Amino acid sequence: MPELPEVEVVRSGLIPAVTGATVWRVEVLDERSLRRHPGPSEDFVDRLTGVSLVAPSRRGKYLWVPFADAEEALVVHLGMSGQVLLRDVDAPVAKLTRIVMWMDQPAHGPVRVDFVDQRIFGSMAIDRLVPTSDVAGERIPASVAHIARDPMDPHFDDRQFFDRLARRDTTIKRALLDQTLVSGIGNIYADEALWAARVHYDQPTRALSRPRARALLAEVREVLGKALAEGGTSFDAQYVNVNGASGYFAHSLNAYGRQGEPCPRCGRPIVREVFMNRGSHFCPTCQRVRVAGGARG
Repeated sequence: MPELPEVEVVRSGLIPAVTGATVWRVEVLDERSLRRHPGPSEDFVDRLTGVSLVAPSRRGKYLWVPFADAEEALVVHLGMSGQVLLRDVDAPVAKLTRIVMWMDQPAHGPVRVDFVDQRIFGSMAIDRLVPTSDVAGERIPASVAHIARDPMDPHFDDRQFFDRLARRDTTIKRALLDQTLVSGIGNIYADEALWAARVHYDQPTRALSRPRARALLAEVREVLGKALAEGGTSFDAQYVNVNGASGYFAHSLNAYGRQGEPCPRCGRPIVREVFMNRGSHFCPTCQRVRVAGGARG
């Protein structure tokens, strides 16, 4: 599933194409991609046609494009395999395209935006914008308001995160994947940050010291920053940027997907264990559960 770096790469790629653009035509080819829209496809088309757009925004894995003259936004969730692609207006429409939007951009001319989704877990919807609770003047789609800020957000509150983490009766990887505590971190980047910080995925949050929590958050930011610089992580053709190019952070992974390979730090084999219907990848030598008085393997 696309995580923060992949969604941010898509957002950045859309900025020059959609900022200031006016939508003049919309076609819904598969209504299943409107499952989160509060109305039929005709409502989606009518409300989107003719609107002017401003710069796209993002929180965690959610992306939205606000309307210039309304209190609404086009909200995009990529799901497992969603792609937002920029196309020439007359280009053939690919087989797995679910929604097509034609726009006029003053600086670049006509452009087409295609929403392609092989597994149809992603979606588009029009949602109202509501004020955020912590930053004056900031607005966010109502359907995204429950999502916490992500560690790359300039308004992310480190102290609040540490305090809430210490009060959680859970384990650290479950906490990192809890989008109401911190957003944008999925399985890949959780495993990578935990490996970098030498923290076991099953470490109880209440037994995680403040210095180790601070070090882990720093590694989360470091991993996300590197992934952004490398265009995200692509293991197959399902994640691409707006121009159809793959990211190459997969070549920089130290733990995720490396089971059986030597740990880059100690040389012992990386292990994969089943976790929340997926897998956790870690080094059992470098990453041990810390308890009072020491560590256990």
